[in-house]
Amino acid sequence: MKVLPFTIPVSHDKTIIVQTEDMPHFYTHLHRHKEIQLTWIQEGEGTLVAGMNMHLFRAGEIYLFGANMPHVFKSDPEYFLNDSTKKIRTITVFFNPQDKLAALFDLPEMKNVKAFLESYDCGFKVPPQIFSDISGRLLGLLNSDGIDQLMQFLQLLKTLSGVKGLEPLTVNSFPRSINDNEGMRVAAIYNYIIQNYNKALTLEEVAEQAYMTPHAFCRYFKKHTRYTLVSFLNKVRINEACKLLMSGSHNGIAAIAYSCGFNSITNFNRVFKSITGKSPRNYKDQY
Repeated sequence: MKVLPFTIPVSHDKTIIVQTEDMPHFYTHLHRHKEIQLTWIQEGEGTLVAGMNMHLFRAGEIYLFGANMPHVFKSDPEYFLNDSTKKIRTITVFFNPQDKLAALFDLPEMKNVKAFLESYDCGFKVPPQIFSDISGRLLGLLNSDGIDQLMQFLQLLKTLSGVKGLEPLTVNSFPRSINDNEGMRVAAIYNYIIQNYNKALTLEEVAEQAYMTPHAFCRYFKKHTRYTLVSFLNKVRINEACKLLMSGSHNGIAAIAYSCGFNSITNFNRVFKSITGKSPRNYKDQY
């Protein structure tokens, strides 16, 4: 899915791109690029949309995204308030095994690393047991250049590829091959829902964002996202409810339900349990 194709600036004398971000909030649009991306969230929290799935993210986590994998870190609403003092900080590494690094990844010694990256093209969250090692390597990459940076990069790949049993961020079947216009249309729908999940959205209103009739929109959305509109909207709303339950910054479960767009406590409880496997109260007690 070419969702807002994003070009990573590449220096003529670099094969590995390392960049930092220190901004009021994350880039707001679902996007993809040909480079594999490894991002350390040093400061910030919100919802990660990765392919067809959503996850809560917070400071102190590291995520890998496969090449051409649609993704966006969605900052929480308070990051966009006029008087907000919140910000995000990240260190990100971009690399493309199919471009200047192709000769390196074709070496026999890189066979296991290459197979690992190909098997996890749907991305993953770096597990806690190697967080210290990976974050240290990212700092090493940031503060080095030339052959020293390349050596740090190889050590990073070695550590990553030695981990077993990682859980992909999204399903293997997320679409990768629709054209740019369709991809941007899907991105516009995603972004509209994510920005307006707390309102009483109707099928007709969302279909208008794609310039479609409601019937055509239903078929189109299911084909390109594997979700119905209701199931996707519910997933966004429950993700937001989970963040509020964990933060403790709310006035009760009923207040959370209404603030996330539900108009019935009964419906909220039913949808919450169907998605998380727990009741809202049990979820709150657990976390």
